[in-house]
Amino acid sequence: MGAESQNKEKIAQFLESGIYMFEDSNAVFVDPVRVLNRSYNHVRVSPSSYYTRFFESQPSNQDPRLSSTSRKRKRKQNVKEPRILNEREHIAEQRHREARSFLLKARESLQKSTGLLDVLSNLRNDPSSSADCEFSTLPVAQQSFVELGQVWQAPLYEITLNVRLSGQTNEDKDRTEKRILSVFNNLIANETTDDAQAEFLTNHYIIPRESCFYMSDVGQIHNLVPANADSGFNLIVVDPPWENASANQKSRYPTLPNRYLLSLPIMQLTHTEGALVALWVTNREKLRGFVERELFPAWRVSYAATFYWLKVKANGSLIGDLDLFHHRPYEILILGYSCGKATYSDRQSNFRPVKDNCVIMSIPGDYSRKPPIADLLMEYVPGVRPARCIELFAREMITGWVSWGNEPLHFQDCRFFRRR
Repeated sequence: MGAESQNKEKIAQFLESGIYMFEDSNAVFVDPVRVLNRSYNHVRVSPSSYYTRFFESQPSNQDPRLSSTSRKRKRKQNVKEPRILNEREHIAEQRHREARSFLLKARESLQKSTGLLDVLSNLRNDPSSSADCEFSTLPVAQQSFVELGQVWQAPLYEITLNVRLSGQTNEDKDRTEKRILSVFNNLIANETTDDAQAEFLTNHYIIPRESCFYMSDVGQIHNLVPANADSGFNLIVVDPPWENASANQKSRYPTLPNRYLLSLPIMQLTHTEGALVALWVTNREKLRGFVERELFPAWRVSYAATFYWLKVKANGSLIGDLDLFHHRPYEILILGYSCGKATYSDRQSNFRPVKDNCVIMSIPGDYSRKPPIADLLMEYVPGVRPARCIELFAREMITGWVSWGNEPLHFQDCRFFRRR
């Protein structure tokens, strides 16, 4: 097979899977929209609602060339004398220098992949971003599950789940069953092989097939611990609402002090054969040190590898300066293995070595929204197949997963979807 045919085949596979592997670097490009769309039969994630930053346009009265020039001029005017780094900042800078070479190599691989870049340049032309595919009636405001879960009426709130039933004839094959359930502190499942729609107050939500969610605050998470470890989880993804100034200033979501994370029941959630734990962390050295010295030991998780999420634009460039100290265009995914109640020596044979320093590239979505990574981790997940997977502090749902947090329906709102 010639190089041109191989490239066409890779692009075809990417259009189907949303994942593009680079052969010349330890990197992969992920299109979250295409990956997420595999969870749905009747709807698809709208690129314009996912890639909000990409689809934002310049104000009509503003010349983008002038604004770019003025920003550069302003940066030059604001150049300050280099300040002396403290001990923690020195460690952070050293980590950055160690990662810089393979981050740059990953970006170069993307920029050389002209076929992939051609696909990305057409995001605006994707049929699912057109207005005629939109749900006909959409609410203007999104519900704040965090606020609703804190009021005294929270136990009284109910959600209506409309589930498609498999019929025996053409006449009744699209029958639906309506289930009315408590929305908070309750495991709500769509066990069918089809999408389900849910109604809560004035809003509508899409629930992926064979998935479930449990919406509660951190004090109720122990209700998810299985009675038997054989029913535990093999893959545990954790995306904590780390305390940071940006989230507080923008009021995007409530943050959680580090000490609350120490009590997460990772060991109790782990399957008998062990689990791969994937933890999202920002670039703050304080958090990296906390994970290494306190959090993983408290969870009885042994470190396995570090992955990097490099945020890029549709043209293959980075969303920001790679060396900008406080706003670097990448985040960290720390991987480790949980043995559950067993010792590491008892489970070591179940755990595969994880390739270190993998770079995941994608165009970022809304603030704090992470790319779906299950496909990239599955080869390292120990135990049964299909793997039992859970995401803690989830804000969206995936087929086959349990999603826990105080707003797992956030990105399931119908306004983020288009009809197929």
